[in-house]
Amino acid sequence: MAKRRRTVTRSHAPSADSFRPGFSRGPSGPIGRGTLAPPSARRNNNSLLLIAAAVAAVVVIGGLLYLYGNSGPSGASPSPVAVHSPTTTVNAAAVHAPDATPLASPPASPGGDGTTATIQTDLGTITFQVYNQSAPVASENFVNLANAGFYNGLTFHRIVPGFVIQGGDPNGDGSGGPGYTIPDEPVVGDYTRGIVAMARTSDPNSAGSQFFIVLDDSVAQSLPKSGGYVIFGKVTAGLDVVDQIAAGPASNEQALDPTVMNLVTIQPAGI
Repeated sequence: MAKRRRTVTRSHAPSADSFRPGFSRGPSGPIGRGTLAPPSARRNNNSLLLIAAAVAAVVVIGGLLYLYGNSGPSGASPSPVAVHSPTTTVNAAAVHAPDATPLASPPASPGGDGTTATIQTDLGTITFQVYNQSAPVASENFVNLANAGFYNGLTFHRIVPGFVIQGGDPNGDGSGGPGYTIPDEPVVGDYTRGIVAMARTSDPNSAGSQFFIVLDDSVAQSLPKSGGYVIFGKVTAGLDVVDQIAAGPASNEQALDPTVMNLVTIQPAGI
């Protein structure tokens, strides 16, 4: 039985090659049926058939166990990459596309009303200002998902030194999302160190839950605003934690020991 190949699309910021997990195959092939033996040989053939059937059953069962052990949940990434599920109960009713719409006349510079987001990890805490006044769709989307508990237990699965760290994928390999996508918005601001922006595929309106944090000011020259990676925040505390995450081991941009977002919370303006 051959395992069916899936087509997966990964969200990204546009640099370096995406990690592509492999696919496992189990043993395959039908059990053949022989021709009828003459009467004098049938008893021996019956014994042989019973033995062959038993061997075939062991092979089939072994194949099924092999496939079960290697398939995993949909979108799971292969060892040694760790996949994490949310550590708290997700409020499924709150996981839905935001009501906000893109601004027809965006401001000249990014800004917000004072709302902040906090990401607690084992390496420390990252806090960023939410630019809900210049990127209302992406901001509302992140706030809704955080308040629903969606990000708790997910990881920073992608590390590109000198460029970005990326997280927020429930599959842990860059292929997952919240079950919906959000519309693109005008990019307000530059991709300088500490900027938080939405990851997406090459298709328009394809962002979901994944986001990235810029590691260096030089990214502003290599990442064009026309790419649609909407800026919706900037780190105000914990850049040292961001740097520690970026220094972790990785292969083909995939974190080998990904840092977990233990708890992501929102602090409304004025609180």
